[in-house]
Order: sequence, then C-alpha cells, then structure tokens
Amino acid sequence: MTQKKSPLPPQIMGILNITPDSFSDGGKYYDSEKAIQHAIIMVEQGAAIIDIGGESTRPGAERVSITDQLKRVIPVIEGIRKSSIKEVIISVDTTRYEVAKTALEAGASWLNDISAGDDSKVKESDKEPMLTLAAKHQCPIVLMHRQGNSATMQNKPLYDDVCAEVNAYLANRAKVALDVGVLKENIIVDPGIGFGKLMSHNLQLLAGLDSLVSLDYKVLLGTSRKRFLGDITGVENPQERLVATCATTALGVNAGVNLFRVHDVLENKQAMDVAWRIKQFSD
Repeated sequence: MTQKKSPLPPQIMGILNITPDSFSDGGKYYDSEKAIQHAIIMVEQGAAIIDIGGESTRPGAERVSITDQLKRVIPVIEGIRKSSIKEVIISVDTTRYEVAKTALEAGASWLNDISAGDDSKVKESDKEPMLTLAAKHQCPIVLMHRQGNSATMQNKPLYDDVCAEVNAYLANRAKVALDVGVLKENIIVDPGIGFGKLMSHNLQLLAGLDSLVSLDYKVLLGTSRKRFLGDITGVENPQERLVATCATTALGVNAGVNLFRVHDVLENKQAMDVAWRIKQFSD
C-alpha cells in the first residue's frame, strides 16, 4: 500500500483560560505574564493556534461582564503580539460581540463562539453581529453546538438523534454565516462535546464524527480533560485525563477532524501526528 495524497494535516489549538473558575485550570494563568509564558510554551510544543478565553463555560458557570472579559484577555493578546511568538494565530473564545471586536483590533485573528453567533446581540434589533464581524474581517470563526447555556445545559439534555440534530444545527448556522459574507474556508464547526450532552450523546457524536466531516466544513473537536472521560476511566482529577484525551484525538484524526482544542499540547500533538501518518496509508 502506498501513501495517499491528502489535504493539509490537522492542527492543535492550545487552550489559554484567563479565568479563576475554569473546570481544570481555573486561576492557573489568571496573571497576564503567566498566561503569555504558557502560550509561548504551548507554541514551542506544537500549537498552531492559541485560544484565549476570559469567561468559563463549564456547567453552572456564571456570566462574566464584557468589561471583565476585556480586562482579562486584551493584555494577554497584546502581550503575545509583542513576544517571541508574535506571529502565532490567536483565537478569542467569547460569545460577546464587543469582546470579539476589541480582541480582533488588539491582534486576534480567529473567533471561537460556543453559541455559534446566537448570543452576540448588542441590542435586540441586531442581526447576526458576530457573523457579520467575521465577514467584515474575513477571519475564521468556530461555530459550536450547545443545548441551553452554561447554567442550564446539563439539566436533562434530550435528543431524538443527537448526530442528526447537531449536524443540522451546525449546517444551518454555517449557511447563515455564508449568507452574511463569511467565506466557506473560514467556517469551522464544533459538535460541542459536553455542552448540553449526556455521556451517551458525547459517545454517539464521537462515533459519528465522519458524518459531521461530510458537511464539508472544517471541524474542531474539543474533548480535553472533560467529565465524560473521567466517567469512563474513573479518573476524578481533570488534569489526569491526558491519555483519555489523546485517544479521542487519534479517533478524530481518523474521522477527518481538522483541529483539536486541548490543554496538553505536546502529548496530543504526538497522538495527532502518529494518527495522521497512519491515515495517509488507509484506503
């Protein structure tokens, strides 16, 4: 069997939470200088994108004001742009239009919106401001599926066919993005593992990743250290779910996923690279 000609290899998106309450690393990089140094380490370990967020989206998390988000993320974005990794892609993880706009002006170049644009209205009359912002800047935007919000999403989430429903939602939000001028190559869809999903829903989505890939948009997978991995393995400490995360990374590569959002860059990149090389020889 010979090696096949394939599309570009997948990439790692390193998670940088500038929050006191994220589920596995809350408070660890709350100081701007510590955050910038961790970003440098992640890039050295192989991250192609640094995803910076100033609001925890774990189940039960309280909303953070726009002002507080800006105080958290903007100094880090500006600091990275003055650092040894100033050329790295910076993504801002927010559902707030004002945070996204200011972050792009400060040096971010991607948007990561867990509400897929549904939570970004500045006022009730606004029409798709987050998607319009992505179109204006011609920048990539991640559109994620979730059922409910951080306060409600794990209160008995219900689906008849989770893969079909998630895929249909993401296809619709992608179409809306296209309609307001976002380029197809700038649309990235994310099934939202753990966001309004039970264990069975997460596993069905992972088993059915190829159907999401078949929508013909770039796909991002975010399973890093999540609770369902602990439920499977019996590992309570999120920081000890590294091997479990790497297993899903390899699975995602085989299904055709393009981007992996992770806390542990070095190990997940190794898993990704090996799975990618094997995939080059598959039928």
